[in-house]
Amino acid sequence: MKKIQFFDTTLRDGEQTIGVNFSIQQKVAIAKQLEKWGVDVIEAGFPIASPQDFEAVAAVSKAVDHTMITGLARCKNADIDSCTKATKDAAIKQIHVFIATSPIHRESKLHMTKEQVIESIRAHVSYAKQFFDIVQFSPEDATRTELDFLAEACQTAIDAGATVINIADTVGYTNPIEYGHLFQYLQQHIQQFDDIIFSSHCHNDLGMATANTLAAIENGATRVEGTINGIGEHAGNVALEQIAANFYVRKDYYQCTDNINMKETKQTSEMVSNFAQMQVANNQPVTGVNCFSIESGIHQDGYLKNPQTYEILTPETVGMKATALPLGKLSGSHAIMVKLNEMGYDVNREEMRTIFPIFKRIADQTKLVSEDDLHRMMTAIAKDGACEETVVKEVVSA
Repeated sequence: MKKIQFFDTTLRDGEQTIGVNFSIQQKVAIAKQLEKWGVDVIEAGFPIASPQDFEAVAAVSKAVDHTMITGLARCKNADIDSCTKATKDAAIKQIHVFIATSPIHRESKLHMTKEQVIESIRAHVSYAKQFFDIVQFSPEDATRTELDFLAEACQTAIDAGATVINIADTVGYTNPIEYGHLFQYLQQHIQQFDDIIFSSHCHNDLGMATANTLAAIENGATRVEGTINGIGEHAGNVALEQIAANFYVRKDYYQCTDNINMKETKQTSEMVSNFAQMQVANNQPVTGVNCFSIESGIHQDGYLKNPQTYEILTPETVGMKATALPLGKLSGSHAIMVKLNEMGYDVNREEMRTIFPIFKRIADQTKLVSEDDLHRMMTAIAKDGACEETVVKEVVSA
């Protein structure tokens, strides 16, 4: 089983989300929680971007005990120098150097030829290697780069001292088949492929980030880059908790291990959500509240008989409370009876023939039926017998 590293860029790429601005104290708190969650690398920021960014990277470097810290740097000596200074107190560190390689970026943004890009990679990776044992190189917009030129750029970085190559799907352009073929191509054309770490960095512009990341793992990548809750520029990055959950649930298929402590998942997600002031959607995979709530009567019945009928990941696994069975118009009599029994009402299946139709009429007039509603229903039934009209009126009008 191969070991997969988790590289978290919540503090750098995640902060590029419109409206998100973490304070230095919040970045330190998130970094400590990420370390607790088990990530292998924390990208603490882009030190040269601003004095505050530099201070944040320096603060995180001092605060974290054993997780590798990295800063981002363009292929510019000044950027590399800034990363060197900002991470000097990190117990374990690397640098992340990047330059765009796609035709649209070369021609429209950089105004550089292929030869100039290659020379910049060679010069700046070599320069960074003087200060860092671990140098990561990223060809920005790799998935829109000509395959032969991408391989040349990666090979140049490796020859200059890079020990990690990150293949960035910067604008979420690719799909799982293409991304998998890209990694296969690099395996075939880079002799040292198995001797260094290849990483994936997927954005979610077309909703493919999770699928693309898993395709990279299936085709030789041993590091995944992403953010907590999938925050990030445009439609965001791959949500690392979703990748961790895939590895956990489908270990039979992916055949890999990692250092993630799944029980810290919800706590990590909530911290980032609170600091970013971005609520996690109810139907967000893994950490959304609906993930462990079942309303459908058929599903509730199956769950009550055996939770594994409808639950492939338990809430306790990710640090959440027990599965909820909210009661509504789709709920079945089995779930209602179990809930009433839990509340202290000794009702049986025969009695449910009378109670259930009353419940359904109440449920038709409200989104969810609460415990208070159930108490009122049972009190009204005891007082007024099985008169549906009277019981429903008393509960709904309360």
